[in-house]
Amino acid sequence: QVQLVESGGGSVQAGGSLRLSCAASGYTYSRKCMAWFRQAPGKERERVAVIHGGGSTYYADSVKGRFTIFRDSTKNLVYLQMNSLKPEDTAMYYCAAGGASIYYCPASYDYNYWGQGTQVTVSS
Repeated sequence: QVQLVESGGGSVQAGGSLRLSCAASGYTYSRKCMAWFRQAPGKERERVAVIHGGGSTYYADSVKGRFTIFRDSTKNLVYLQMNSLKPEDTAMYYCAAGGASIYYCPASYDYNYWGQGTQVTVSS
């Protein structure tokens, strides 16, 4: 079974930083896409950052320049470093992984494994 477990969420003041971690078990990361999504109450789920097994990354315009997704391949961990946090970043953040092997990560990629989420709250 594939299991994804997020950690690192919490409450922080605007301008602060957090690092989210996603531990994947039973998952082969090579040539697949992993991503961080977020969803705030009353809003649609948003794809925040994506990383391919080959190392390429993509970011939503709303977080570009502030967030960084990276991996520790030796421990099969994926991180989301969040700097210069804003109140609008407040959301439940989810780690997701795809099952299909591809060469890049399009917006239409099917993420069929999901963690339970970790809450990020940014106050003014």
